[in-house]
Amino acid sequence: MPTILQLIQNDQLQASYALVYMPNKKRNRKRIATNCVFKKDSEQAAKQEAQPDKNLYPAIVCGPSRSSEGVILYYLIQWLD
Repeated sequence: MPTILQLIQNDQLQASYALVYMPNKKRNRKRIATNCVFKKDSEQAAKQEAQPDKNLYPAIVCGPSRSSEGVILYYLIQWLD
């Protein structure tokens, strides 16, 4: 089974800049529900609109992708802060 990075390199999944709502301050989840991801046009926009006090953090995500449970998810590639 290919990794997420291999899928991105093969243009099967799209990487995007986004704000991610993460109520857990540890930010240790790698899969994020689609309703917690807010896509942005650029890295700069994601960083400028970040609101850590409201649990909104800039990141690079890829997806959306349907999980085996039928949930639509994004996969965290990297936090930007």
